[in-house]
Amino acid sequence: MSNNQVTPSEFFSPDTQVAHLGLIACPGAEALTHLIDEHLKTWAKEVGIEKETFIIDCACPRFQSGDAKGLVKSSVRGDDIFFVVDPGNYSLTYNLFGHENHMSPDDHFANLKRLIQAVAGRSHRMTVIMPSLYGGRQHRRMVRESLDCAVALQELQSMGVQNIITFDAHDPRLMNAVPLMSFDNVMPTYQVLKTLLAHMPDLSFHKDHFMVISPDEGAINRNMYFSSVLGCNLGMFYKRRDYTRVVNGRNPIVAHEYLGESVEGKTVFIADDIIASGESMLEVARELKKRGAKRIIANATFPLFTSGLKKFDAAVEEGVLDAVLGTNLTYRQPELLERSWYFDVDCSKYCAYFVAAINHEMSVGSIIDPIKKIEALLEARN
Repeated sequence: MSNNQVTPSEFFSPDTQVAHLGLIACPGAEALTHLIDEHLKTWAKEVGIEKETFIIDCACPRFQSGDAKGLVKSSVRGDDIFFVVDPGNYSLTYNLFGHENHMSPDDHFANLKRLIQAVAGRSHRMTVIMPSLYGGRQHRRMVRESLDCAVALQELQSMGVQNIITFDAHDPRLMNAVPLMSFDNVMPTYQVLKTLLAHMPDLSFHKDHFMVISPDEGAINRNMYFSSVLGCNLGMFYKRRDYTRVVNGRNPIVAHEYLGESVEGKTVFIADDIIASGESMLEVARELKKRGAKRIIANATFPLFTSGLKKFDAAVEEGVLDAVLGTNLTYRQPELLERSWYFDVDCSKYCAYFVAAINHEMSVGSIIDPIKKIEALLEARN
C-alpha cells in the first residue's frame, strides 16, 4: 500500500482518527456492509483493538398504510457515520393493502433519508456510500425532463451529508450538482483484473492476443483505461439509434457499428457500467464473433440482468460469450452467483479502505488511482 493509505498500525490512532466510527446499513445493503465491517475489525485487531462490530443496528419499519420511519437503535452522538445504501436491490418487499410490493430505487433513497433524519444531526460527520448512484442513468435533461440524481445529491447535502462515495457513475459530471460537497467516483479496475486472472490464469494481455472493446461511445473512458494499463489496443462500437421513436423510455438502437482493427483470433474484453437487459452487450458480442473473435469476456460494475439469465445462458452455450464479471456492489440474483460463466468481484475491501481513510482524514488519492497495484499484479503474474 502507498504511504497515504491507512495501515493497521495507524488504525484508530488517537492522533489521526476523527471520531468513533459507525456503519449504518440501509435495508438491502446489509451483505456489503457486513463484509466492510469484517475488514475494519481485522485491521483493528491487528493493533490490539477488539471490536465486536462497527455496525449500528437500525430499521425502517412500515405502518399498515405503507408509510415508514427510520430508526437508529443506539447513540451516534459525536460518531463518524457511514451510511451504506443499495438503490438497485429489488429483492426486498413490503406489504401494502394485501399486495406484496418490491422496493424500488425511490424506496431505498427514501429509507436513506429516513435514517439520516433518525441520526438527527447528532453525529460528528455523515458519509454516504452509494455504489450505484440513485437516478444516475438520467444524467442529462432533454426538453421537459427531471434530473433526479442532481436533485437527490442536493437534498443529501442540505441534510448535512459531507461525503458521497459512488462507483463507476454513468456520468461523473453529476458531481457538478454539488460542487461544494466531497464526491468520489471510484472505478474497480484493479479488483476486476485480479478476479479475471484468478479465474483465467492462462490469459495473455499481449496486444497480438488481447483487445479491449468499448460497447458504445459512453463507455469509452473506462475501456480506454483498461487498454492503457494492459498495454493493448482499443476498439469501439457506436450505437445508431432511431430518434423518431421512443421504446421503454429511450430511442431504440438500429445497429452497432464497429470502429477499430481486426479482432480475429483475439480474446476481447468489453467493459460497461451496467448490464440491464443485456441486449446491447449480447449484440456487441455477436458482432465480434462474426468478426472472428476467439473469446469474449464481458464486464459490468452492476450486473442487474433485468430480463433474466436465459439469454446469457444461451449465448454461453452457443459460444458467443465466455464469461461475465460483475461486482458485489449491488444485489445479484442467487441464480447468477451459481452460474459457472459468472465471476463475482469482491469490492468490500476497497470500500473499507475509503471508510478507514476518511475516518483518519487521510488522502484517498492512492485508493482512487490504483495504477501501482495494477502494475504490481501484472508484474507478479509475468
